[in-house]
Amino acid sequence: MHAGVIVFPGSNCDRDLAVAFRQAGAEVSMIWHKDTSLPGGLDVIGIPGGFSFGDYLRCGAIAARSPVSRAVVEHANRGGYVIGICNGFQVLTETGLLPGVLMRNAGLKFTCKTVGLTVSTTDSAFTSGYQTGQLVHYPIAHHDGNYTADDELVARLNGEDRVAFRYADNPNGSTDGIAGLLSENRRVLGLMPHPERAVEAVHGSTDGTALFSALASVMAPA
Repeated sequence: MHAGVIVFPGSNCDRDLAVAFRQAGAEVSMIWHKDTSLPGGLDVIGIPGGFSFGDYLRCGAIAARSPVSRAVVEHANRGGYVIGICNGFQVLTETGLLPGVLMRNAGLKFTCKTVGLTVSTTDSAFTSGYQTGQLVHYPIAHHDGNYTADDELVARLNGEDRVAFRYADNPNGSTDGIAGLLSENRRVLGLMPHPERAVEAVHGSTDGTALFSALASVMAPA
């Protein structure tokens, strides 16, 4: 598996994501936001957490208009895999690769803790290493993680089995408890919790390991 990790000014989880990919056996290329093209042979692109461009305007709004983001959209439109975590999820909604919007947390405060998540579907390369309904634990660290969508969109996401993870105890007010969701072709995943911070025992949870291992298994040569 060849993974690319996008780096924006203000990214602070890029190294964490690269380490998680490498632990799953991936070759990793770090990609600067001003690059207009991607390295050849990429299987998956990771957009990390952080505060890209200082979260000015809206979280992820400026990053979504960086030169590299156009290449990410083209990669996704060709059927390539993309995972956006925390600020990366915000970037994915700003590019239009995922629907909905991430708003200020319902409690209006930054929230940083490990939370329980229910795996809502295993029908994706990202979640196939889990069991439907399995409870996993990932950390969260965000101020604008309140996933917001209208009733029509939520009904469509549920009807198409595109909700990947739900919060066990909704910490930010997200609509329908949605913590992560998939694109229509199931090859783009956006989620606010951090699986890359749950891949070593010292993190307090290794529940994120299965996500990266499952992705690597899908990418493995036949």
